[in-house]
Amino acid sequence: MNYRVFFFFVTFLIFLLPFTVSAEIVDRSVAVVNNDIITLSEVNEIGKPLFQRVAEQTPPSELGEALLQARKTVIEKLIDKKILLQEAKRYNITVSDEEVDTALLRILERNRTTVEQFRKEIATMGLDEKQYKEDLKDQILSSKLVNIAVRSRVIVPEEKIIDYYDMHYTERVGDGGYYILQIGSSWDPTAPDLKAAKKEAKNKAERVHSLADAGKDFKELARQYSDLPSAVDGGDIGVFQEEEMAPAMRNTITALKPGEISTIIETPSGYQIFKLLSSQEGQIITKVPYESVKEEIRETIYQQEIETLYKNWMKEMREQAYIKIL
Repeated sequence: MNYRVFFFFVTFLIFLLPFTVSAEIVDRSVAVVNNDIITLSEVNEIGKPLFQRVAEQTPPSELGEALLQARKTVIEKLIDKKILLQEAKRYNITVSDEEVDTALLRILERNRTTVEQFRKEIATMGLDEKQYKEDLKDQILSSKLVNIAVRSRVIVPEEKIIDYYDMHYTERVGDGGYYILQIGSSWDPTAPDLKAAKKEAKNKAERVHSLADAGKDFKELARQYSDLPSAVDGGDIGVFQEEEMAPAMRNTITALKPGEISTIIETPSGYQIFKLLSSQEGQIITKVPYESVKEEIRETIYQQEIETLYKNWMKEMREQAYIKIL
């Protein structure tokens, strides 16, 4: 037997046991953060779910090192927490029990779950309601602190929004390129009655084609009716060069003018309908109107800026703090 591994395994199992022995032996300091200390009992309480997952998922030969790394991760998390609490105290920021309860209710409502379901769910993660609320309280406190220390520095100019839009919501058609949307109606090749399955798929394709011909938004039709993976993108499969297309697709697409919708094309697994957005070299295609996504882009950039500033701010706080891991 590998006695070194056994020693580590027993040591960390002791860390996970209830604190029934002398406090002088078990509850010792493991780190100092300015004028605060982090105790072994804090590490064990916060880290218990992580330690349990590591113990369940790690091979015995790697368990000792894995638990050591998990312990370091928990201590680093607690160091950040101590710094946040110290800064919150400096700004006189507090979080009441009522605020935590209100936040928890919002979470339950947003996830459409009951208190009982919520308790069962967090239990699978090795948490109880008290621990979850403590974590939630820390998150609210951090959010308040970020509002004061970080958010006021964030400005999202119009130029950044336009740049983001150009990068993510437009595409330039190159020489010989065809910008295409698609809708597919597929059949199950293992269906007991393959003929009936094919007929059902064709009927669906014909209905969708009629709606598209009648002027219905092609992207919305794709999201609603297409069986292909591109449905989530409104049938947008981007720009294809002529030589990249399958023969049936090539013959159909190259005969279309921008804005036109193809006839229904049969493939080995279903039926497809295409719409050509553009085939003009150098033309920029907008996937969605700028105004319809402007505020969404602003919020995305804002959150990215917040995250970057928060990380930098947290790094500064750590550099300025006295931190010693024992």
